[in-house]
Amino acid sequence: MRDAQPNTKYLKDYTAPAYWIDHTELTVELFDDYTDVTAQLRIRRNDELDAAGSLTLDGQELELLSVALDGNTLSAEQYQVGDESLTLSGLGDQHLLTIRNRIYPQNNTALEGLYRSGGMYCTQCEAEGFRRISYYLDRPDVMSEFTTHIIAADGQWPVMLSNGNKIADSVMEDGRRRVSWHDPFPKPCYLFALVAGDLRVLEDTFTTMSGREVALQIFVEPQNIDKTEYAMDALKRSMRWDEEVYGREYDLDVFMIVAVDDFNMGAMENKGLNIFNSSCVLANPATATDSTYLRIEAIVAHEYFHNWSGNRVTCRDWFQLSLKEGFTVFRDAGFSADMNSATVKRVEDVQMLRTVQFAEDGGPMAHPVQPDSFIEISNFYTVTIYEKGAEVVGMLHRLLGEEGFRKGSDLYFDRHDGQAVTIHEFVAAMEDANGIDLSQFKLWYKQAGTPVVEAASSYDADAQTLTLTLRQHTPDTPGQTDKQPLWIPLALGLLDAAGNDMPVQVEPAEAWTASSQVLHLREAEQTFVFHNVSERPELSLLRHFSAPVKLEYQQSPEQLLFLLQHDTDGFNRWDAGQKLMLHWIEQARSGSFSLSDAEQTALVSLLQDDQLDKSMLSYLLNLPSESYVAEFSAPVDPAAIHHARETVRLAIANTLLPHLAERYQQLQSPVAYQPEPQQMAQRALKNLVLSYWALVSSDGVTAAQAQFEQADNMTDQMAALLSLVNYGSDEQADAALASFYQQWQHDTLVVNQWLSVQAGSSRRATVASIEQLLQHEAFDWRNPNKVRSVLGVFANQALVSFHQSDASGYALLADAIIKLNGINPQMASRLLTPLTRWKRLIPELSALMRAQLERIQSQEDLSKDVYEVVSKSLS
Repeated sequence: MRDAQPNTKYLKDYTAPAYWIDHTELTVELFDDYTDVTAQLRIRRNDELDAAGSLTLDGQELELLSVALDGNTLSAEQYQVGDESLTLSGLGDQHLLTIRNRIYPQNNTALEGLYRSGGMYCTQCEAEGFRRISYYLDRPDVMSEFTTHIIAADGQWPVMLSNGNKIADSVMEDGRRRVSWHDPFPKPCYLFALVAGDLRVLEDTFTTMSGREVALQIFVEPQNIDKTEYAMDALKRSMRWDEEVYGREYDLDVFMIVAVDDFNMGAMENKGLNIFNSSCVLANPATATDSTYLRIEAIVAHEYFHNWSGNRVTCRDWFQLSLKEGFTVFRDAGFSADMNSATVKRVEDVQMLRTVQFAEDGGPMAHPVQPDSFIEISNFYTVTIYEKGAEVVGMLHRLLGEEGFRKGSDLYFDRHDGQAVTIHEFVAAMEDANGIDLSQFKLWYKQAGTPVVEAASSYDADAQTLTLTLRQHTPDTPGQTDKQPLWIPLALGLLDAAGNDMPVQVEPAEAWTASSQVLHLREAEQTFVFHNVSERPELSLLRHFSAPVKLEYQQSPEQLLFLLQHDTDGFNRWDAGQKLMLHWIEQARSGSFSLSDAEQTALVSLLQDDQLDKSMLSYLLNLPSESYVAEFSAPVDPAAIHHARETVRLAIANTLLPHLAERYQQLQSPVAYQPEPQQMAQRALKNLVLSYWALVSSDGVTAAQAQFEQADNMTDQMAALLSLVNYGSDEQADAALASFYQQWQHDTLVVNQWLSVQAGSSRRATVASIEQLLQHEAFDWRNPNKVRSVLGVFANQALVSFHQSDASGYALLADAIIKLNGINPQMASRLLTPLTRWKRLIPELSALMRAQLERIQSQEDLSKDVYEVVSKSLS
């Protein structure tokens, strides 16, 4: 165990820096065994502070070579070097500070700062990676104009990139090549980027709404150049959408994307030079599934949208992280909804929120969208910051309306362009543009936990009134009790016996927005009366998931079935189906489950529906995942959930069996593969049908074998492989896995999918099989994608296998975390999440999981990343 606890940082302690850095000129000299970095910093005293002329710069794992002030080299006695700092004293108002240091990118397994990924140099500086490149004020409120020179042996790295526009490219007198870049827009150092390698490029152009032509470039390793066209198309669509919806135009002469195999995150929005995890940018029909295409589209959009919501206007400190991330997730969700099915997008987002974010809200790492404190900022790149943050922005959009929200965002961008600001200033722009007081609404940013809304209704046939009483409370979370009532927009509808929406008149009228049919719940308890209700209605509450809350409202299976069949709100139609299926699973756990005639008829009717979007149909017919079910269970018994869910799945498949073969054939298509919405929807439904068919029929397994062998795209081949692995014989599963690997062993991203199929299969994933995968030639502890593909998938998807009664699954994950702590602390910390939920498990498993956390905590030299999560989990 470490001897002393790492320091905790608090929002309340924020102070501006004593000095600003107006201009940064960085010279990076690449050599085979090391890299030399020279930083020339034009520093200026912060006039708003009574500073004593002292400046402390951040630095980590740097070999300091020299320090000069205004051209004069300083002696070692004239500055102080700490383990992670460089301090100078006695400074005046302005100086040119020159610092030379040496780094060793090839040894950087943490993948922060400058490191090597295969044969390529690349950077990741968010959140605090720049301090691994040079001594600097590594904080987001220090915005500097950057000029970057990259020097290397001529021909060694044909492509050398940095932020902004290229201003020079020449061979120096000593024969080395020097490429220079200038970014005219001041930015914090977390947005700095550098790439050098032997890369190929896909080029295109985009004409902005003001008529400027922008060069677009996607750089990849040579073997991946045929996998870049979709990302380029997504980029161009993102640029046009941002102009049309937000009025935001791109500002540099060039926009570049680089694909990197070794990357801790999905992608990074560095100004003008986005660096992407290769899994989030590379795709062609043979190697990428439909879900991969959709993910690429969303992430390309997300990183591009950051050009304004994150780069031109950035966050003052890391406690404001959701200022850029929550807002940008909201923006990319809007883009994806416009490009595809808005309802399906909403369903996917809520599935993630309920499965992952609600679990975070209910666990030891619960924190507000605007945290008050942290030990390691990397631990706060969470679903609360991103997805819940986006939901909070979405509620603002719902309260203000499309026009009002656009007025607010325009004011925000115009008022704060070129500044590092806070969440308060974002909300203030919305207030000022719309003349509204959002003081109560801002509690969403400060209170942790998932609010619970309890609903009760009564109908008076004589008075033709419906009375709805709503109560809200937010459970206690670590460090927060006695939560205040929130402003909750609750969208609803009333359905008549035929399933039609009924006219709605509400009292009190001021608590009702008729244009969007939203009730405004602002007190701990409120009662609303609906007038002229001619018959007892069926309530459709929380339509489109209008607020990130848990709704408690008693509905019978018959009522849920009615909503599944008739609700005009697509999201609530799906939600009713999920609640009904959760009821079935609970029945199966008690041993008294069977589908009623009406339920069987409804399932068959859905399967045969040719009017509804096929992608939506696939969601309506699919059971909630085991992780989703666990969020509605207390305590959690993973084995019981698994077996009950399998019982219900088998019953659904047997109900549909007489129709599965015919429906599967109907959904076959002779049209060449395209990653477009209608085709994707048809494939989604076809492959769901195949999985049900293979579950209960050898004919279905035979069909899966044929699809596996004949598929001309990865979506169909992967779906068939999953059916063979999960429902075929052991011989069929082994043969399919061997054949797939033989076919794709030289494609890293496809092999990662092959690893995930095995790690996520409750039938195949045992501790022994996972250990074999960790020893496989395709696995690499230094590659985050491979770690996620095996260990992340095993612990989060193969729950019945992970939660073994002998704790072998927990021990396997703990061993991996201890190993990764010394290789890549960020990855080690993120793998801890399943172990943090020990308190929610049945007692016999809870004690076993806690013991593994204690074993991790007992290790020496724990990173700040791992220490913070473990210590909070055990507190």
